[in-house]
Amino acid sequence: MSGNRRISPSWERPLVSPLKIGSIGLAHHIDEEGEKEEQQEKAEQKKEEEQEEGKQQEKAEQEEQEQEDNGTRTKTVTVQPVQTEAGSKTGEDAPRIDLNRAEDEGFDFYTRPASKDLDFFFSYHPQQPTRKGTTIYHTKDGIMRKWLTYCKKENSLYCTVCLAYAKPSASESAFIKGGMTAWKHVHQRIEEHERNQVHRDSAEAYFMMASQADIVSLLSGKQVSLHRDQVRKKRQVMDRVIEVIKVIGKCGLSYRGTKFEAAYTWDNIAVDHGNFLEMILLLSKFDVSLQEHVNECVQKSQSLNKTGVKGRGSFVTLLSKTSVNKVIDVISHLIKESISREVRQAGMFSLQIDTTQDITSTDQCAVILRYVTDVVHEKLIGVVDCESSTGEYFVELLKKTLAKVDIELRNCVGNSTDGAANMQGQYKGFSALLASESPNQVHIWCYAHVLNLVLGDTTSAVIESASLFSIVNDVAVFIKDSYKRMKMWEEVSDDKRHRRLSPIGETRWWAKDQALSKIFGCFGNPDNALYVDLILTLKRIVEDMSIKAHVRARAKGYMESLLKHETVLTAQLFLRIFEITSPLSRYLQTSGMDLITAHRLVMGAQDSLKSCNRDMDGVTKAANIFVKWANKELEENGSKEVVQGALPEKKIRKKKSMPGEVAEEEHSLNTEDQYRIKVHNVILDTVTQSIHARYSANGALYDDFACLDPRNFGTLRDRGLPSESLKQLSKCLLRFDERATSGRLNAELCSLANQWERLKLPHLESYTVRAAEETEDGEDMELNNTSCTSCKDCAICVYHILSKYNLLTDAYHVIGLAYKFLLTLSFSQVACERTFSTLKYVKNRLRSTLTQERLEAFMLMCTEKEILMTLDNDGVIDRVAESSKLLQSLLVM
Repeated sequence: MSGNRRISPSWERPLVSPLKIGSIGLAHHIDEEGEKEEQQEKAEQKKEEEQEEGKQQEKAEQEEQEQEDNGTRTKTVTVQPVQTEAGSKTGEDAPRIDLNRAEDEGFDFYTRPASKDLDFFFSYHPQQPTRKGTTIYHTKDGIMRKWLTYCKKENSLYCTVCLAYAKPSASESAFIKGGMTAWKHVHQRIEEHERNQVHRDSAEAYFMMASQADIVSLLSGKQVSLHRDQVRKKRQVMDRVIEVIKVIGKCGLSYRGTKFEAAYTWDNIAVDHGNFLEMILLLSKFDVSLQEHVNECVQKSQSLNKTGVKGRGSFVTLLSKTSVNKVIDVISHLIKESISREVRQAGMFSLQIDTTQDITSTDQCAVILRYVTDVVHEKLIGVVDCESSTGEYFVELLKKTLAKVDIELRNCVGNSTDGAANMQGQYKGFSALLASESPNQVHIWCYAHVLNLVLGDTTSAVIESASLFSIVNDVAVFIKDSYKRMKMWEEVSDDKRHRRLSPIGETRWWAKDQALSKIFGCFGNPDNALYVDLILTLKRIVEDMSIKAHVRARAKGYMESLLKHETVLTAQLFLRIFEITSPLSRYLQTSGMDLITAHRLVMGAQDSLKSCNRDMDGVTKAANIFVKWANKELEENGSKEVVQGALPEKKIRKKKSMPGEVAEEEHSLNTEDQYRIKVHNVILDTVTQSIHARYSANGALYDDFACLDPRNFGTLRDRGLPSESLKQLSKCLLRFDERATSGRLNAELCSLANQWERLKLPHLESYTVRAAEETEDGEDMELNNTSCTSCKDCAICVYHILSKYNLLTDAYHVIGLAYKFLLTLSFSQVACERTFSTLKYVKNRLRSTLTQERLEAFMLMCTEKEILMTLDNDGVIDRVAESSKLLQSLLVM
């Protein structure tokens, strides 16, 4: 290079090192002769500045020595903020360098670095402490000298670019060898070094490195550019692959076919390649980059197939089952990581656990975590193949599942299970053993399961109720079992949708209500009931001589049973009960609701049932309305069948008195009174007593939770809290915050109650919950996002308001923790049941060979759709690339 060549800094060049080149060669802009004249004119002024800087230096060194003696020195260095195209980085945004690596490897930042260590070297430099004065680090124009760095150990200055690129024998400059220590003439020495040819050459080399214009890139620029273009195209293909897998996972579809997956068969449109490949081939018709990739894969695969050589060699399609499985595994891990990260941030969680058998009779265990961030979450974290059903096994299974996602079991505050002995056993049950791992566990017997048991007790309390539901179930199965009978049903039914009768399932809580209401309508309102259609259909079956006699006999038996007044009365009685319990059942299947409201609704249902406990007249009135409607409809349809309008009188046989026997007084009751006493009263007594007995656990804790109910704040303001209140709640909270004493909880709750009317005024009008809704076929329930009006009188609204005004970390920290604990507790395990509904169609008879890892991945994708669809595709691609060196070379630039 010529001696008078100037190097202008390229502000627009892309840089790869944290050190921005900014003004490495800024001194080259200064004319040499002008600099000399200016130096002479200001020589005296510089001497004064040097003396002042010397004093500042001594003072700073003394302060630094004092800090080191006090143990305040840190092992972390913050890189100086530098100017970029987008602006300047602040000290907070600057990268931080851990010096442990340098110490372990004996790395010296003030000697010539090896080529492989250049990035690490420049990530550390420049070191420019302000205590050395700011004038030496800047030109006269105020522009920073990024090449200049300070060595604290030697109290000297170095040139970073010369250290990195200049040969030690090329110059005797102190900025390269040993460091510049002539502080009295520091400005002069810096300017001399900037004019040095070695410095200029080093700056030029740095510019080339920063713009990737080193020797390798200059010689192989086309190859590098070609590789980058290939990587870009491969990543585009992978982006499409990931999107297709997301759609397949979200919809719970199968992704592979039985055969025809080889690339040389992809151009055969007459065969089924499986959902994944079919979607890829469909997209390729409208996507140029994907079409080019598919065509290239087909051509290469067909060429290899003709040679007869087995194996792919170095041929990678990115569309094979191996690549797809890697993407599926990465997505599964990312979903778990997302949930795990939120659980750790929440600080506490509760769990729901349950098992079911899949189509291959494998016992599958679903683990659901409930936690609170700004809203309440219930997330599936794992689906595990069970090898045992003991309480000890489930605890170990849970510990392993949580350990895989880095969640600590000690932060579990409660669990909700069914009533099985292995779950509720006092000594070796799952809940008892879990309490030893995480003290002060709150075990809640699933409210939805309990309600189902209550209804089970009720429907089997007397023979009349068991007979009713047996008829309802059997007649639905009878109609559906034959296409001829189903055709008759569709011809008779006036319903345009041809609604089908519902058989009663043992595990679906709403099944009895759904089956009964389809036939008999609502309590006291038979509109839309299918009762008349059912009678007419059974009559046609009885009269059809082409049908076998035993089938016609069954139809006649069902028809006669349905026409009895006793059946109508019992149906109206249960419709009245279901009118109260069904809304409660649906609420208990809503995700994100709180324990206070659930318990209040249960007690409200109990009170409603007690209020009609002896109201037989209401049931009789509803039955008469139904009979009148049914007979009118049957008459209009030309049927001679008549529904009984009253209970038939039963002939009572009198007992003959023997000689010398004292006759007992015989009480004669009519059939209505007998029904009222032996059926109506027994059924209602059973349901109320069963609710009271089965929902009475955790009474002391529920009393404390009742204090947190905003509906009771008025009483708190008037009377205050009892002295013994909130002690049970305090025991559960002390492990999370030692300040959560009963006294502190009492004080903050009273303060919140006094301020509540003012706090709740300017608050949100609605929030979103996931509510259970019946599917179109009526066979299952699914969760849908529903906007709920903010009542401002429930625990969820209190937590939202405290969070909105940032009161959870200051004024109401402890009581905010109490509300978080309340919302974290699971009062049901229906999330597990919804997971099993998903399992039913994810692992079906056509996909019965799914491995456990793949099954869990698809279950996660299908249940946690929101997390799935928000995953960053580039992050997925980078994770897939890490699985092998070959994929890394194809997918990483």
